[in-house]
Amino acid sequence: MRIAMIGTGYVGLVSGACFSDFGHEVVCVDKDQRKIDLLHQNVMPIYEPGLDTLVASNVKAGRLSFTTDLAEAVKGADAIFIAVGTPSRRGDGHADLSYVYAAAEEIAGALTGPAVIVTKSTVPVGTGDEVERIVRRVAPDSGAMVVSNPEFLREGAAIDDFKRPDRVVVGAEDEAAREVMRAIYRPLSLNQNAPLLFVGRRTSELIKYAANAFLAVKITFINEIADLCEQVGADVQEVSKGIGMDNRIGAKFLHAGPGYGGSCFPKDTLALMKTAADNETPLRIVEATVQVNDARKRAMGRKVIKAMGGDVRGKTVGILGLTFKPNTDDMRDAPSISVIAALQDAGATVKAYDPEGVEQAKPLLHDVEFADSPYAAADGADALVIVTEWDEFRALDLKRVKGLLKSPLLVDLRNIYPPAEAEKAGLTLVGVGKPRG
Repeated sequence: MRIAMIGTGYVGLVSGACFSDFGHEVVCVDKDQRKIDLLHQNVMPIYEPGLDTLVASNVKAGRLSFTTDLAEAVKGADAIFIAVGTPSRRGDGHADLSYVYAAAEEIAGALTGPAVIVTKSTVPVGTGDEVERIVRRVAPDSGAMVVSNPEFLREGAAIDDFKRPDRVVVGAEDEAAREVMRAIYRPLSLNQNAPLLFVGRRTSELIKYAANAFLAVKITFINEIADLCEQVGADVQEVSKGIGMDNRIGAKFLHAGPGYGGSCFPKDTLALMKTAADNETPLRIVEATVQVNDARKRAMGRKVIKAMGGDVRGKTVGILGLTFKPNTDDMRDAPSISVIAALQDAGATVKAYDPEGVEQAKPLLHDVEFADSPYAAADGADALVIVTEWDEFRALDLKRVKGLLKSPLLVDLRNIYPPAEAEKAGLTLVGVGKPRG
């Protein structure tokens, strides 16, 4: 199949590279000439483990290419995927669909024959209907069909998620469009039982938002249980294990921490709430989730201040991990931003280290000293705080850490270290949802 992928952001680039690895011929399009030039040099605009290798191998094989020429890419394509950004709109939190609609207009104007136009971007219910109206207005005789195909990629594990998905959701109103989508995803399974779920287009659009909102609720629920654990003397990790063993609940997304962030959950929960409000069907659970998560991030800053005796003026805090999760350089809505702001507002000086996120963090964090290793962040600090659970923080030399710190305090907001291990190294450990010692 010949595929045009409009947008070389996170979703577009990963999807395009994986489709080409399946054997399809893929052209990725972006208006940013600099980004395209860098991709021609195999310089990735995002950090995603294994992506550079995947891109390089498929470019070499002639299956993957990059261009700024949308019309040329669309010419003769069987499927054209829209994978442009849908950021939260200022004021009301609704998804900004201007990039999606502009792409649809340009695609329609470039069509040379029948094709399936696939919305891969995360879009509110009814967006596909509007894309279809645009295509019919601009290219009424093209025979183009509009499909919804939301992505479910986890940053840091996106390639594996794409190639071994739990499900592939396709919202299509035409059997011909479904046949094209079956052919595109057929390589997922040699015995043709790929987990394809065909639904209506509006249903497909809502599945994406409902899935992300449910996961955000699950994270926020265990974070509130963690707060209760601290008050009643229970251990949230054991509570998580106890409830996660119930197959109706499941163990995933039950890890207490400083709150969710990233490019999906904050944006998608707001967009879903706006859609619900527009349709006079408020989602109270989602509303509460958003409010609790926003409050939690700064509350984690106050937790650090409390652990340091309640006064951090003139003190230095070492921060380990800036990105919203490991194995990405994504700083969007990262809890570290709020934690650091709370510490700075209270008069603390911050030193921070992250394996991949420093360049993305610099424009967002002011008056922060960036260290080049975890131990450099700890050196001379009055406390060390783990905010993101990067692998390289999982086996630190805690005795060395203790020797570098002014005060032997480790605040572990991801519950990486058992108390006994920290105590053996001479450190005072403060975790999340742990009984008070």
